[in-house]
Amino acid sequence: MKITSTSCICPVLVCLCFVQRCYGTAHHSSIKVTRNQTKHIEGETEVHHRPKRGWVWNQFFVLEEHMGPDPQYVGKLHSNSDKGDGSVKYILTGEGAGTIFIIDDTTGDIHSTKSLDREQKTHYVLHAQAIDRRTNKPLEPESEFIIKVQDINDNAPKFTDGPYIVTVPEMSDMGTSVLQVTATDADDPTYGNSARVVYSILQGQPYFSVDPKTGVIRTALHNMDREAREHYSVVIQAKDMAGQVGGLSGSTTVNITLTDVNDNPPRFPQKHYQLYVPESAQVGSAVGKIKANDADTGSNADMTYSIINGDGIGIFSISTDKETREGILSLKKPLNYEKKKSYTLTIEGANTHLDFRFSHLGPFKDATMLKIIVGDVDEPPLFSMPSYVMEVYENAKIGTVVGTVLAQDPDSDNSLVRYFIDYSAEDDRCFNIDVNTGTIRTTKVLDREETSWYNITVAASENDNPGLLSHVTVGIRVLDVNDNPPELAREYDIVVCENSKPGQVIHTISATDKDDFANGPRFNFFLDEHLSINPNFTLKDNEDNTASILTRRRRFSRTIQDVYYLPIMISDGGIPSLSSSSTLTVRVCACERDGRVRTCHAEAFLSSAGLSTGALIAILLCVVILLAIVVLFITLRRSKKEPLIISEEDVRENVVTYDDEGGGEEDTEAFDITALRNPSAAEELKYRRDIRPEVKLTPRHQTLSTLESIDVQEFIKQKLAEADLDPSVPPYDSLQTYAYEGQRSEAGSISSLDSATTQSDQDYHYLGEWGPEFKKLAELYGEIESERTT
Repeated sequence: MKITSTSCICPVLVCLCFVQRCYGTAHHSSIKVTRNQTKHIEGETEVHHRPKRGWVWNQFFVLEEHMGPDPQYVGKLHSNSDKGDGSVKYILTGEGAGTIFIIDDTTGDIHSTKSLDREQKTHYVLHAQAIDRRTNKPLEPESEFIIKVQDINDNAPKFTDGPYIVTVPEMSDMGTSVLQVTATDADDPTYGNSARVVYSILQGQPYFSVDPKTGVIRTALHNMDREAREHYSVVIQAKDMAGQVGGLSGSTTVNITLTDVNDNPPRFPQKHYQLYVPESAQVGSAVGKIKANDADTGSNADMTYSIINGDGIGIFSISTDKETREGILSLKKPLNYEKKKSYTLTIEGANTHLDFRFSHLGPFKDATMLKIIVGDVDEPPLFSMPSYVMEVYENAKIGTVVGTVLAQDPDSDNSLVRYFIDYSAEDDRCFNIDVNTGTIRTTKVLDREETSWYNITVAASENDNPGLLSHVTVGIRVLDVNDNPPELAREYDIVVCENSKPGQVIHTISATDKDDFANGPRFNFFLDEHLSINPNFTLKDNEDNTASILTRRRRFSRTIQDVYYLPIMISDGGIPSLSSSSTLTVRVCACERDGRVRTCHAEAFLSSAGLSTGALIAILLCVVILLAIVVLFITLRRSKKEPLIISEEDVRENVVTYDDEGGGEEDTEAFDITALRNPSAAEELKYRRDIRPEVKLTPRHQTLSTLESIDVQEFIKQKLAEADLDPSVPPYDSLQTYAYEGQRSEAGSISSLDSATTQSDQDYHYLGEWGPEFKKLAELYGEIESERTT
């Protein structure tokens, strides 16, 4: 099968058509595919031969942007098996088959039905096959071929980044590169000149030029001056077809701005200036301005001003305003018309940033002459000093001279000067001044401890012009005299422990003095010599403005005396020396072994023994109740004539007294309680005979059996319960006593019966570890031990 293309359509395709015809097998180029043939010879095996391809050209060309009314002819498919009788059917498959490309299945002619755009798709891959129309079997294998879209010049060059904004320094050399512009063409760069672009300049000559191949824009003139022209608009054109007639073109705008360089020196508009400055101008104030012009901008126009000559160099100074680039003339010293009436200055302005490429243009600085005229004005009086400091002693008499101020008229008239103190409404007027002489005196008695420094303002005016004033500050220091005695620094709470020792420091005191340091410390502490020697305390001067209070004897007792008073004397170091007396209060307190205060009050002493205020009140109430019971009992005994209890064997009438402490549960010599331990020894219950019992009593054998199984403690509790349930209570003529010591103590006996009668060497320090209940006992034994040791 062979594919035949169309004849050459335009001169552009002449070469292509020629190549196609040279390699084709017929007048129309075609793609031919032959069958695979196998030859059979008798007596020989079947031999396979390599298939021979009958086509010599495997691609077609179709022109893009075809606008004709009929479909565009692309090429022809033809098979060697086609005899022209219509038995061969041609089939076309692949990209665009049936939609863009159609085939005549009998003749094999291929047509394009749509206008194609190479910029969207450059080629299409299709497959051709020839089959037997009757059997639908392929006559040849499927063949692949390509249809390429032939480019035409249908796209103009475009500048994708325009318009451009760029800068170039002024005064640049000719040919300085400014910018490179690039235009793109969507046409095929490999075919013809459709995408071959050349550049040209449409606007911007003769200042700039462009390279036609690279698009590089360069300066075309020497010494382009920004001060003459700053902005340029350059139009660049790009044209395809290598710039030939009929090519498409596109353009862009390049906005070029010349940047400034320091190629212009500063210049003063005038060579001579004149300035008027009154003599009353304040030192440090600005008295005038001067400016030099510079055609440059930015940092290239920055300059500094200086005074390079003249008789006013020490009187005036000049500085530069960075914003306005002006020279600010200031006054360094006061002017005096009577001494000098004019000054001459030479002022120079120079650039700060120099470009040595343009040094040939001349020095980048300029100078001018400035004459300053001093104006005469009526000046206020001038004090002899800018400020005054005076001193006066406190307690000085009213009218004491403090000091004198002096002011004069600086003008040639030398008018008389008057003085007065400029007081505000709330000031305390302690001084006055002589209006003619300026002498300051006191009007009150001053107290340094109240105010140690006064600041007043003295004003001076001329008699001829009272409204013209000058002021000066006068500081008055009040000097100290020794008029305040020393006193204790604060109220002291001094405590002495009951167990203190002789020579023990119990407190340190200090003193203060309202007077100045020279009349205050150093302080001396001592006891009043007119009083007898204190037997309890003494005072030691530490010679560092403090004193220590020491004890003179051993031990103090709150029960004997809980407060002591110690009168002391304090003197200062002034001339003459002043002294004062004070009385210190010393409280006696109970302290721990390490010296910490435990309590200082009498009720606290009772609390330490285990009795609080509530306990004392309860004890008193119990005593009152017991007294009332005793009185009632005695009254009833006197009113009764015969006893209520008849039994002669009642043990309640037998009172046995023992005068020893006993040894606890183990001490059974004083009283044998085996009777209580043996329930059988208990006497049969007896009841009162004077009244009739109202409750049912327990039989004796039940009582005995119960007593055998209980402890004596339970026995006593039972007896107490029976007594409480007795309807005939209270038993006025009977006393029931049940005593029970309890179980054996783990701490052992504290009885003193076994103690030796001589003094013991036992150490009682362990009592302090038993807790607060034993503190008093520990103190007592500790005192006994300390006295024995002493």
